[in-house]
Amino acid sequence: MPLSPRLYTFLCGSVAAFGAALFGYDLGVISYVTVAPNFLSVTGLEEPTTQNENYLGFIVSSMLLGAFAGSVPAGLIADKFSRRFSIVIGGLVFIVGGILQTAAASKGMMMAGRFFAGWGIGSLGVLVPLYQSEIAHPSQRGRMIATFQFSLGLGAFIAGWVAYGCAQGSPGTALQWRLPLAFQMFPAIPLVSLIYLLPESPRWLMIKGRQEESLRALARLHASGNIEDPFVQGEFMEMRSKVTEEASMQASWSDIFRNRTNARKVLLGVILQFSVQMTGVSAIQYYSPRVYSAVGFKGNTPLLIQSINNINGLAGELLCILFLDKVGRRIPLIGGNIISGICFAVCTGLAKQFATGTTSSRGLGILFVAMTFIYNNIFSSCIGPLSWVYPVEIMNTGIRAKAASLTTMASWLANFMIGQVSPIAFAKIGWRYYLVFTVCSFTNALTFYLFFPETKGRTLEEMDSYFRDNHWIVPLARVQGVSVSEREQQLAHGQTTAVLPHESKEEPVVYEEKA
Repeated sequence: MPLSPRLYTFLCGSVAAFGAALFGYDLGVISYVTVAPNFLSVTGLEEPTTQNENYLGFIVSSMLLGAFAGSVPAGLIADKFSRRFSIVIGGLVFIVGGILQTAAASKGMMMAGRFFAGWGIGSLGVLVPLYQSEIAHPSQRGRMIATFQFSLGLGAFIAGWVAYGCAQGSPGTALQWRLPLAFQMFPAIPLVSLIYLLPESPRWLMIKGRQEESLRALARLHASGNIEDPFVQGEFMEMRSKVTEEASMQASWSDIFRNRTNARKVLLGVILQFSVQMTGVSAIQYYSPRVYSAVGFKGNTPLLIQSINNINGLAGELLCILFLDKVGRRIPLIGGNIISGICFAVCTGLAKQFATGTTSSRGLGILFVAMTFIYNNIFSSCIGPLSWVYPVEIMNTGIRAKAASLTTMASWLANFMIGQVSPIAFAKIGWRYYLVFTVCSFTNALTFYLFFPETKGRTLEEMDSYFRDNHWIVPLARVQGVSVSEREQQLAHGQTTAVLPHESKEEPVVYEEKA
């Protein structure tokens, strides 16, 4: 029995999401590696001095520095050579980084491995959501891109249990940390080997002037190859009228900012990516042994807690995939950040009691863990996935790759900052560090309420007109929601949902081929 077009397209996006598993694994494994005695001995970081704390922080955050550096060329390669080719390059660079980390004989070699792995991760953080957004059926675009965060969580889940098993089975040996680091390269193999079995992005083919190939790719994705399908024909006509007018040539970086609608959308993407890190997710994930040890859990128990928490995160990410296209984007972002702020407020109070010696109650320690579990579930279902969905779906095809590079760079920059300062902050100000994430979560919720329009149900081609014609302050815009089924009927009857630049009051950007 052949697969339905929507299931086939969803599976294509899920294969591409293997790129996020690389990120999730590398993100999750490092907290186990940096507490392994043999790792500290090999890298010369056994003594808990300020200098060594700085080195440990940089080992953690050098992956993020590499991701920041890898974001820009990813967009350029994707525009020049195709989405699939650029994903392969990102996967291969990651493998090089994984080899260097596994074979690390010094802290310098470890940092180099983390940097190259980060370069590959940074590339894939741009490319996978970009590819997914451009192949997705409008009715499942949110859930498809949310598979990126699910795969990220799956990678962290696998990392946690592999590293915990090695810590239990081979404590104090090189195997305790080298085997978990070696295992991170396995998800890259299906990504690199299978990506060319998937259709190319029909929108990239369109901006390259390959219209017949674009139509065939669209039909393969959304109609089991039937190029005469009314919905496919409607999608194709809308895409052709929009893409050929606004993005027939590749835009320069300056074109992103010359147009106020483009600049607004990039600004929202940057704010969203930066805000996600300011909820405290990286501080908990990178330094979970230290966090849980501070509230009374010793030995390998903190590692076990974090491994169980990774399962909890996966459950949240699955909820997001199931319900995102039903509830939209604004409600999860606003509500999720409010609950995040409440969780960190409680954690702050509990951490203070342990730090000041007011209590050493096992029960309060368990309550602290419970609050981090609630936070992780809310982050995984409401906040994390939206940081990949929203920025790529609001951009037009002419700027999508470059704009995704810029917005993703904001994530890596914030992530790098958290990874670098957290060990120092925990050492210097202790429980007060949690206040930063408490305040930021609440201010995030207010920002999303004021400035982030709902995008559920809208086609990629109508995003320009939607943002161009609506107030920057969302509560003042009074825009009605849209029905996915209504949009599908419009496309099937040849009715475009996009407003072209010549129909708008705003002066359109004229893209010219840049040398």
